[in-house]
Amino acid sequence: MRLPLLPAGWAVVLALACEVASAQRIPCVGGTASGYPCRDVDLMARLPLGTFVAPGYPAPTRASEVWGWTDPDTGREYALFGITTGVAFVDVTDPEAPVYLGLLPAAVADPVGGRWRLVRVYGTYAFTGSETSGHGVQVFDLTRLRDVPNPPVVFTHDARYTGAGVGRVHTLVVLEETGYLFLAGSNTCAGGLHIVDVRSPLTPTFAGCFSADGYVHEAQCLVYDGPDADHQGRELCVGYNEDHIAFIDVTDKANPALISTATYPDPGYTHQGWFTEDRRHLLVDDEGDEQNGSFATARTIIMDVEDLDNPEFLAQHLSALPVVDHNQYVVGRYTFQSNDEGGLRILDLSEVASGTLTEVAYFDTYPEGQSPLFTGQWMNYPFFASKNVIASDRTNGLFVLRPTALAVEAEPGAPAEAFALSAPSPNPASGAAVLTLTLGEAQRVRAEAYDALGRRVASLHDGPLGAGTHRLTLDGEALAPGVYVVRVTTEEGATLSRTVSLLR
Repeated sequence: MRLPLLPAGWAVVLALACEVASAQRIPCVGGTASGYPCRDVDLMARLPLGTFVAPGYPAPTRASEVWGWTDPDTGREYALFGITTGVAFVDVTDPEAPVYLGLLPAAVADPVGGRWRLVRVYGTYAFTGSETSGHGVQVFDLTRLRDVPNPPVVFTHDARYTGAGVGRVHTLVVLEETGYLFLAGSNTCAGGLHIVDVRSPLTPTFAGCFSADGYVHEAQCLVYDGPDADHQGRELCVGYNEDHIAFIDVTDKANPALISTATYPDPGYTHQGWFTEDRRHLLVDDEGDEQNGSFATARTIIMDVEDLDNPEFLAQHLSALPVVDHNQYVVGRYTFQSNDEGGLRILDLSEVASGTLTEVAYFDTYPEGQSPLFTGQWMNYPFFASKNVIASDRTNGLFVLRPTALAVEAEPGAPAEAFALSAPSPNPASGAAVLTLTLGEAQRVRAEAYDALGRRVASLHDGPLGAGTHRLTLDGEALAPGVYVVRVTTEEGATLSRTVSLLR
């Protein structure tokens, strides 16, 4: 691949970009991490938009979607970051020192449509689209990221799909189990689902349309494994269709069929949603009900979907923030929500069946304000095995975050809490503060205390521990008054943290 020559002074620009992008873990202490409001989420790194220059391409003016890819051969983790100039590829394997590898420029440049840059992955290939007319869908071989000399570089796409006249698209969905790509909100299929066979990723082919229910804004597609026996094993998509939800059987790509539709009280703009992992409930975000004045704060709608032929509204959760809810994804017992000016919000789903959600952690990537506007965090990706979360903020760039106090689900037959750290007692403390560590299995554990500047000030334990509960003691007499973080890390890299306040 021949790269364009660097213009004069480019080395200085790259050096400055690399300097800006460098970072070190900043613990969430006293409700903040480097000026960002937070609770039990550490800032691993932030790459501002100015980082993402490339030879011949200026810094982007805005960010949109972000997705992740884990290399199946190396285990390395990558962020695929949608920006106005294209897609930026970032190696986030070392979350404290992410590496910007390069830019895949947009197939068609447009300062407005480029604000919607969308990326999804099938196998080792990334598919990217845009609202820009004529852009189509670019295909990029992600294995090219394994060895990038002298990053950042400018990449070229490996293929481009414009089948059946598709030019623009609002979002993409990949059904990984079967190898199909679904384009939602395109200029084809009445804005419904445009279905593409990507089992041969470099030669994508048109497979069918679902247009019977009009425009589909976002979607989730899966091979259904939920409680409704009538649909088990079928390929389904859930469409978020502006003022309602549609359940669609897409097993026969040439003849997709509408199963049912559902709505909920006071819809503003039905934007996106996600199944709980047992498929019994659907969480829906509506991005219009704050702006139209129906609700003063962000709202999460909970649907009962045990019977897909008769889905029903169950309840709604209202946050305390006057912001817009935008995208959310479920991992285990938690939903990870990107709520625009409210940033990343993590809610516990343990009581979802009773209509109750509980916020347990957050990181606000947009401390500039809290209002019902389409600014701040667009999207997050919480699916890495490392448990790190990447998040895109429209103006503040790419964030690498680490939740520190989420319960780890036990394997079947294991203790109820496979890895847990109690709140310190007492807290605040004038002397010693005691925490209880629970382990589901014997392993090596490191427990350390950090001050508000992120400096390690004490070691509570460093060595093997057996399964069961263990007492960890922070000696407050040996430390100055202030706020400290006790962080426990296992040999597998799992981490939990608690905050302790020391008084005199």
